[in-house]
Amino acid sequence: MQARQNETLPVETPAQTHTLTLENRRTLTATGVTRIVSCDETGAALDTAQGRLTIGGQGIQVGELSVRTGEVRISGKIEFLQYAENRESSGGFFRRLFG
Repeated sequence: MQARQNETLPVETPAQTHTLTLENRRTLTATGVTRIVSCDETGAALDTAQGRLTIGGQGIQVGELSVRTGEVRISGKIEFLQYAENRESSGGFFRRLFG
């Protein structure tokens, strides 16, 4: 299964924990995935229990996705992994500031 750019695939029951297992920089298994934000041959973006995970490389493919457990298997030449913290909307900031 391969998601197109900007396609959201919701997970029915997101897992509470998040783990990564990388094998020989060719196969990545991630748990705690709440949705696949995007995926193409050069990378993928996943929302996880620990923030947004960006995976970059060549020939990236989503091979398996379990919507029941929140586990995703990605293959290809994996060159980097990067996390970004979950952010609140700007309305939340202004609400706290003026509320």
